[in-house]
Parts: sequence; structure tokens; C-alpha cells
Amino acid sequence: MSFFAAIILGIIQGLTEFLPVSSSGHLALTQHLIPGFDVEKTGVVFDLLLHVATLLAVLIFFRKRLYRLTCAVFDRQMVEERRLIFLLFIATLPIVIVGFLLKDQIENVKNYPVAVSALLCVTGLLLFIPGWVKGRAEHGHSTRSAILMGMGQAFAILPGISRSGSTIAVGMLAGVRPSLAAEFSFLLAIPAIGGAMVLKMKDLSSIPSENLAAYGAGMVAAFLTGLLAIYAVLAVIKRGKFAMFGFYCLFIGIGGLIYFSTRAQ
Repeated sequence: MSFFAAIILGIIQGLTEFLPVSSSGHLALTQHLIPGFDVEKTGVVFDLLLHVATLLAVLIFFRKRLYRLTCAVFDRQMVEERRLIFLLFIATLPIVIVGFLLKDQIENVKNYPVAVSALLCVTGLLLFIPGWVKGRAEHGHSTRSAILMGMGQAFAILPGISRSGSTIAVGMLAGVRPSLAAEFSFLLAIPAIGGAMVLKMKDLSSIPSENLAAYGAGMVAAFLTGLLAIYAVLAVIKRGKFAMFGFYCLFIGIGGLIYFSTRAQ
């Protein structure tokens, strides 16, 4: 893999992991566009390393929040933090179940760019729904909203469905304040990305030594752009412009459907 390809893919992963536009979908389509890129071999290993970089980005961004959550494990007086830990736990269960039951089938979807493009269109439509539903009372998290957001995250295991987009949208539909839904979504990414890393750890042994430098460059790019994306999403949420990402997903999804359908003929 060239340095240029690694950096481009790193930037795409970093931006799209936290922007509600589906990192898995963007990576899958981009890898299909790179001449000679082995999606089934190189794609799996490189995806894992890029996820390590974006996990580090969210850990650093929420380091103070995570410190308090860690302290709450040993301090029963930190009631709100302990409650948040419980909600994050139950919200993680759906993706664990889906991941173990359907991992191989879902991994195979990214080999079909037309399907990934169609799922990006689904993400685009999903991002519009919170704006269409009026009259929702905004409040904090509840057990119900956590379970629903967890189900949204499990749905996003499909490449082309945005993890952050589906969880934030579902949280908003459940009545959670947008800023709180976004923060919960990012914290929920930690066990989700961490779990995916553990499942794919065996693939690290297949990293070609000649690609180490390029992979490292891609990881740095993913880390830096991942931090930028977290700031960007929180800012967009505060301004009430969440649906703007829906237009983007529809544009990319429809473009992918046209291009890859034509190329397959």
C-alpha cells in the first residue's frame, strides 16, 4: 500500500467514524476504487489499525469524563456516573449479540459496493427523521433510550449505516437532548470499537512488514481527523444542523449506486 492511499483512507476513517456518514461505508467504497487494493486481506487488517487510531481519539477527547466514570466504579456516592455506566452497559449488549451471531455475513457485505451504496442512502434518510418528528420532549437518558440507541448501534454494524448517525438519531427520537445523545453515542463507541478490535486481533499477524510505515501514516491521519470530527459533530448538533449530513449520504449513496452498477455490467 502506498503512503498516499494509506493517508487518504486514514483521513476518511477519522472523519467518518464520528461524522454521521458511515466510516465503514466510505472505507469500503474507497477501497474498491483504489487499483489493486485487496479488500478481503489488506482491508481487514488496515481497518483494524484505523479503528485503533479513532478509539484513541475518543479516549483523549473524553478523558475527563472517562476519569470520572472510572472513579465512580469505586465510589458509590457518584450516582449519576454509575447510572451512566449502567446505561452504557445495556446499550452495548445489542451489538455484542449481533456481532457474534452475524459477524461473517456482515463482513461479506462490504465486498458488494452496490449494497454499501444503498445502505448509505438508508443512513441519509435516517438522519432526516428527527427533524420530521415534532413535539418531542427533550430530557436526559433513560433505560428505554439507552436500549433503543444500543439497537441503533447494532443496526449500524452493516457497512453503509452510520454508527454515530443511527445512535444519535434514535436518541433524539427517544426524546434525549441532542447534545446528550451525541455524547452518549461517542462514549458508546468505546466498547463497540474496542470489541471489534479484540475480534480482529488475530489478523494483526498478517501485516506485511513493507506496509508498516504506510499503515502508521494512515493511523496518524485517522487519529487527527477523528479528533476534528468529534468537535465538528458536537458543534453541528448545537446549531441544529444534523440533517445536513443526510443530504451528503444520499449524494454519495446515489452516486455509488450509479457508478458501481454501471461498472458491474
